[in-house]
Order: sequence, then structure tokens, then C-alpha cells
Amino acid sequence: MPEQRPLSLRIGHDELIIRRRYEVASICNDILIALWFIAGSIMFFYSDLMVPGTWCFLLGSVELLIRPVIRLTRLVHIQRIQGKGGFSGTASETAMDF
Repeated sequence: MPEQRPLSLRIGHDELIIRRRYEVASICNDILIALWFIAGSIMFFYSDLMVPGTWCFLLGSVELLIRPVIRLTRLVHIQRIQGKGGFSGTASETAMDF
């Protein structure tokens, strides 16, 4: 069996900064999703708060839509910069990317 060498990828410094910024945006969005749904769930225990609870669920659902928008925006941003020759290599996207 041939010796396997580790795979090395070159990713530009700017690309790492871009990825981190979008990752932070995604994490903040995930926290907001959780908070909206927790608040809505608690409000549903009280009949007087069911309408505001429903609004919290709606806001949580909108936040769920924002998550793929963040990912798509990040991909477009990175591809645009790569297309201008701003990076020495191309980075692979994975299913684990936020």
C-alpha cells in the first residue's frame, strides 16, 4: 500500500477572516432561533401571552430562513474574491460548514 501523505490546502488570510465572520453571524443567528422558540414556548403556557408567543414562533421561523441565506452569501462572497485572484488556492466546502 502506498504511503499516504497529509493533504495541504492553501487558504488566504482574508478568506479565513471572511469565513470566521460568517461563522459568527451563523452562531448568533442560531442563538436567536433558540431564544425565539424558548420564549414562544414559555408564553404558550399562559393564555394571555399566546399571541406574542405566536409572534416569537414566527420570528424563530424567519431566523431559520436566514441561516441558509448567510451560507449562500458567504459562498458568493468567497467565490467573488477567489475569482479576482485574491487567494492562492481554493478552499473546499463541507457539509459541516455552519
